[in-house]
Amino acid sequence: MNSNADPLDSLDDAQAAAAFRRLVRHLRHRHDAQNIELMGLAGFCRNCLADWIREAGYEGDNEAARAVIHGMPSAEWKERFQSPATPEQLARMEASVAKNAQD
Repeated sequence: MNSNADPLDSLDDAQAAAAFRRLVRHLRHRHDAQNIELMGLAGFCRNCLADWIREAGYEGDNEAARAVIHGMPSAEWKERFQSPATPEQLARMEASVAKNAQD
């Protein structure tokens, strides 16, 4: 057995897909969790999830992928739920994204 194996890889695809769908639905419910805050804290946001499903083989374009994740067109989501980013939020996001490059 490979001692370097990631236990995440042992998840069945159906289990992983169910967890992913739960995460996306949770984010759809938690509109108060702004993308800029997610980026500043965790280095990813709803738009990243849209990018990741495209990288995984989703055939829709960028806007279609974002609509899947947001549960509506991204322009509508932005209008309804996104507030302007503060300079502090932008700075936290930049620092957090820089950590992603270290992986």
